[in-house]
Amino acid sequence: MTVIGELIKKAISLSGWVSTDEHPAKAQKEVLKKLLEQAKHTAFGKHYHFEDVLNADALEQAFQAQVPIHDYDKIHADWWHYLAKGHQNITWPGTQQYFALSSGTTSHSKQIPVTDDLLEAIRKAGIQQVLSLRNFDLPASFFEKQILMLGSCTQLIKQGEFLMGEISGISAANLPVWFKGYYKPGQEIASIEDWDLRIEKIAEEAPNWDIGSLSGIPAWIELMLKAIIEKHQLQNIHQIWPNLMVYTTGGVAFEPYRNSLEKLLAHPLIYIDTYLASEGFIAMQKRPHTTAMALTCNNGIFFEFVPFEEQFLDENGAVKQDAPVYTLEHAEENKEYVLLISTVAGAWRYMIGDTVMITDKTKAEIKITGRTKHFLNVVGSQLSVHQMNKAIAMVEQEFDLEIKEFVVGAVKKDDAFVHQWILGCHKDDDEKAIAAFLDKCLQNLNKNYTVARSKALKAIEVRIVPVDYFYLWSDETKKMGGQVKIPRVMKENELLDLENYFSSLEQKQLNTN
Repeated sequence: MTVIGELIKKAISLSGWVSTDEHPAKAQKEVLKKLLEQAKHTAFGKHYHFEDVLNADALEQAFQAQVPIHDYDKIHADWWHYLAKGHQNITWPGTQQYFALSSGTTSHSKQIPVTDDLLEAIRKAGIQQVLSLRNFDLPASFFEKQILMLGSCTQLIKQGEFLMGEISGISAANLPVWFKGYYKPGQEIASIEDWDLRIEKIAEEAPNWDIGSLSGIPAWIELMLKAIIEKHQLQNIHQIWPNLMVYTTGGVAFEPYRNSLEKLLAHPLIYIDTYLASEGFIAMQKRPHTTAMALTCNNGIFFEFVPFEEQFLDENGAVKQDAPVYTLEHAEENKEYVLLISTVAGAWRYMIGDTVMITDKTKAEIKITGRTKHFLNVVGSQLSVHQMNKAIAMVEQEFDLEIKEFVVGAVKKDDAFVHQWILGCHKDDDEKAIAAFLDKCLQNLNKNYTVARSKALKAIEVRIVPVDYFYLWSDETKKMGGQVKIPRVMKENELLDLENYFSSLEQKQLNTN
């Protein structure tokens, strides 16, 4: 073990206090107070009387009473649209250079302001994540290895006086100087917009790098590793990167990808989950032997929690203004919530679109359970993505399958509804048998689904397609890589369009054969 690696490891161990163990509830109150102080002279702060809120005896309650809940459409229509016109001091002091373009699973693109304060908060969260590596018993040599971050393109789009791109691309374009020596694939390759060409360049350069850690969405990391292995005719990626030890994942649930990813390795990695959204660095896994992530309670984000129940959401999946809202201190463990955030980028009581479950309040640890718009309730089934993932895992075990992608929607047939599932799988199987077993699993997991099956939900149907079909669709309709994710729930017209696209791919394959 080299001297430099030993020094870095020792510095991380001694500096662990920077990633504070301060009581999360206390840290959150301090964050809210600081946010209000910084923004009290903005147009938003004046409109909602932040000065009065700061003088109230019960700060959090006064804040909740004074400021309404926002989703993207509301805050953009009321406030953020002024930012693109060059106005300053709207929801946060000053102005910003960047807008993050969301590229997840929502139906339309969003332009989310990225302030210098937000970029600094993301950098601090990254340092906290590095410091938490002391908990994973890594050798000193690991801290000298390079980190390959497969994010979105760092070549940002110029629009007027602003630069736009995905948050991973913006963050990579603003890496601290000291980190650039560790960062791969490097700015030149990372700025290549074409996904296939970027992967080709990474595969070419791979033998010249000593990678110790990977970071990125599982589907795209797997495709990259396959491209490297194929180009250099390897049996596994450790033949070219023998020191690869850590994979920092995020964006989607990792478990569906574990088996297929590990087929590309000589041995499993240490898997560390993260939660980086367009609105900020929300949480990170700080310790082994858990899949839960610790919220960044002391770093520019104030969290609130709305019970994820049908009566508290409107027909568009937005939180109703009269819904009960809890701070971290008063929320319950093991209950599903819609997450609200207020941030140093001027998002206020903002519905980020994710649902979470608090697993440990003392450690402020959570798990992501799904998306509010991926809540299938057309016929009262009230299925969350969390429950869908559980049922799919049971199907995988029962039928010895790997289902890395899936999508479901409610389709009307003969005056009744059917849940149509499309599963991205590595092999064909009995679709009717899978449908029957999946139906049974969902009924065991959700009593509302059981009731729906006795009424308007007449059947569920399953279609199996090669998983590559999902990625071809993503490439043609969105773009590959970055933070692009496959949706889990679709509206009827979207699902039918997807089915037609898959049918066209099947027909092309038949014609080729």
